[in-house]
Amino acid sequence: MANSTSPIRVGILGASGYTGAELVRMLLRHPGVEICALTAERQAGKPMAEVFPHLGQFNLPGLVKIEEVAWDKLDAVFCALPHGTTQEVIAGLPRHIKVVDLSADFRLSDPAEYATWYGHEHRAVELQKEVAYGLTEFNRQGVRKARVVANPGCYPTCSLLALLPLLMEEMIEPGGIVIDAKSGVSGAGRDAKQQNLFTEVSEGFNAYGVGHHRHMPEIEQELRLAAGRPVTVSFTPHLVPMNRGMMATIYVRMADGVTADDLRATLTARYESEPFVNVTAAGIAPATRHVRASNQALIGVFPDRTPRGAIIVSVIDNLVKGASGQAIQNMNVMFGLGETTGLEQAPLFP
Repeated sequence: MANSTSPIRVGILGASGYTGAELVRMLLRHPGVEICALTAERQAGKPMAEVFPHLGQFNLPGLVKIEEVAWDKLDAVFCALPHGTTQEVIAGLPRHIKVVDLSADFRLSDPAEYATWYGHEHRAVELQKEVAYGLTEFNRQGVRKARVVANPGCYPTCSLLALLPLLMEEMIEPGGIVIDAKSGVSGAGRDAKQQNLFTEVSEGFNAYGVGHHRHMPEIEQELRLAAGRPVTVSFTPHLVPMNRGMMATIYVRMADGVTADDLRATLTARYESEPFVNVTAAGIAPATRHVRASNQALIGVFPDRTPRGAIIVSVIDNLVKGASGQAIQNMNVMFGLGETTGLEQAPLFP
């Protein structure tokens, strides 16, 4: 087990995907971590350099199957496995291992709601009761005490960071929220799929999961907790022909007497001491290029022409703050490390 002088020994389950590669990339420069195990079912037996040549110069363990991992040599595990495959894996891990799960398998606190949206019964109901939802800026205490943390989805992270403070302060109405969201193609994963081929994606722009995307209940779960009442949002994701990046353009109705400047001031005050969330000045629109390859989130607020209407623009890197970076942020909190450790990278531009 790690102590104050020894590194945290981590394993990455599902290291052959984009989020797995991002975890490796960032953890290689984390001063308190040693990468001790990497798994990949179809790529088992290969060196990481063969799967991701950009990581070939580093002394990394080879890829193995999950059943080959020596769990007694690990302190923490990042699960970057496909949705629907993680519950039983995590439930079977030794209790001394702390877990950050990047799949959707533990994000919904109600197992019945999980079954409704994911098409099968929850396979680790008792473990679900112990899980902390890992939107770090809003649940540090829960994350700090948890053995298992459910890392939020990328769309929920991008949307919730913009909305939660405003609902908590009753600055906006819970009804009528519209989230128009866009993601880079890496958000669809690394598996070969026809709809993700270059000729299918390039020079185009399409909506998907219209009216029934699986991130809807996750967003509404957290908004409900903030508002103290049920919240139903209109959420539509879109695929944009870029490698990485995410933007949520959010339309809200303000409470009586509230202005867009008030919304901006509320968000600015809420995130003033947060290392990874910033609010732009009036008239400045965030862009995905402003946060690329970083753990930063950037939020802008604009008045709408409709009465009491406002438009909020929120951007993150879907692979970092939307996945691997936030997972490392949560691990830092779980082990009592400085929250920004290993995450100080400035955005990459151009």
